[in-house]
Amino acid sequence: MLNNITMRFTLSAFVLVTLCVTLGCSDTSDRSFQAEWPYAVSYEIFVRSFADSNGDGIGDIRGMTAKLDYLQDLGIQSIWMMPIHPSPTYHKYDVTDYKGIHPDYGTMDDFKYFLAEAHKRDIRVVIDLVINHSSNQHPWFLAALEDSTSMYFDFYVWEREEDIASMYVTADQTGPDSDNLRRWNSTDAYDDLFYYSYFWSGMPDLNFDNPVLRDTIYEIGRFWLEMGVDGFRLDAAKHIFPDDRAEDNHAFWEEFRAEMERVNPDVLLVGEVWASTEIVKPYLTGLRSLFNFDLGYAIIDAVQSGRGVGLASRHAEILNAYLSVTDDFVDATFITNHDQTRIMSQLQDENKARSAASILLTLPGSPYLYYGEEIGMFGAKPDPNIREPMLWNTPELDSIRTSWRTPRYSTDETVVPAFVQLEDPNSLLNHYRSLIHLRNGSPALTLGTLYPVDRADERLVVFERLHDREQVLVLHNVSAETVGFVLSDRMGAYNTVIWSSGDDVQLMTQGEVILPPYSSIVLK
Repeated sequence: MLNNITMRFTLSAFVLVTLCVTLGCSDTSDRSFQAEWPYAVSYEIFVRSFADSNGDGIGDIRGMTAKLDYLQDLGIQSIWMMPIHPSPTYHKYDVTDYKGIHPDYGTMDDFKYFLAEAHKRDIRVVIDLVINHSSNQHPWFLAALEDSTSMYFDFYVWEREEDIASMYVTADQTGPDSDNLRRWNSTDAYDDLFYYSYFWSGMPDLNFDNPVLRDTIYEIGRFWLEMGVDGFRLDAAKHIFPDDRAEDNHAFWEEFRAEMERVNPDVLLVGEVWASTEIVKPYLTGLRSLFNFDLGYAIIDAVQSGRGVGLASRHAEILNAYLSVTDDFVDATFITNHDQTRIMSQLQDENKARSAASILLTLPGSPYLYYGEEIGMFGAKPDPNIREPMLWNTPELDSIRTSWRTPRYSTDETVVPAFVQLEDPNSLLNHYRSLIHLRNGSPALTLGTLYPVDRADERLVVFERLHDREQVLVLHNVSAETVGFVLSDRMGAYNTVIWSSGDDVQLMTQGEVILPPYSSIVLK
């Protein structure tokens, strides 16, 4: 019997699969099915570290273009590019020209060619749009420093010292996306005025109470969409207005979405709201897709602890929370991203990393992979160490590897390069590849509803994915022990193995599944 949490979300599909199990339905899957963006797998790229086409040591857009076939073969249907605009920092989250390409990365013609080549392969392109703040070197901010009567002065948030309660916040007032304690900053230009910056003094916050600023930002979005970009990843979406103005944040993103959909009705807006599900869900009225941080934490916790029970129900709870706001959303799932310690460094075990990948790629949502995750790259804070160069081949053959930074964690001694792993059918890369291709061809894994099975052994993650063309049962063992799972009478029709993580995973004739440590199986 379905529990209250998942009943609304899975009832119709549950009725369907129950009838099929009872009556012995034939295979109704659509063998011509192919996942389509945005309900497919995306790949996050830090351009500086990905692929260097000209030998200057810095990754660039032409280098990315050269690796589109690799991504297509992996099964990727969307690329999220971290910031590509001119900026004084290596990470480029402090923009100085919202309509430009950083010269280290190439030219606008390079970018347009990349777009065309990606689209030729049915790969969509989402770019980082950083509009919570600009660089303090942006011409707008420089003009604001020059003249307080300039229109650009009101593009930023200013206060007099006597009107600021405190220049600082306490540590418990910070969030996971910023540990900045000093939010108000002085300048040499004005003795009695301070500007606000949520992240740091080099990133002054923009003033979205100013309608001219808002219109300017909308025009920037239109510029990129008209060029052919398919969507935006919206950095720091929670901080357009301060936390005590959350409703203003929600309203802004609704307005932003409406403006962008006038150019492209299918535009995908993927928001970074690094917070709990309850805080995240109201943003779905404006941002159709939001990164599911809670699920990422839950996957890591399950694999680290060896206790998988409750994970699928937790995901169902999150999805039901989203459904209480809208049914028009795309759950952006992931394990870790460019701001977090890489999964291999957290788990320190490739078998556990395989298990985490298997869970991510079989649960609902539109999964995002962070570049190098598929080959087991390592990395821990500070941030540059989780954005180290991608390893493509052995050093003597790797002419496209970047060298802007000497890696501390992901070296030839710790990581097997991508093209070496491609030749090994048992590699981590081929584990990812086989799972992505399985998902891309499965209506249940791509679009199916989620029915958690929490009465299993606590070391297992067990759930059904139910679609009107296909029903599958998924089992993951997140422990270091072999675990058996006996199929119930209702589940007896799941008698075909369509994917497993190894030959030692067995479906016995007695209806029992034997799962060795950190193994997975998908039954149809």
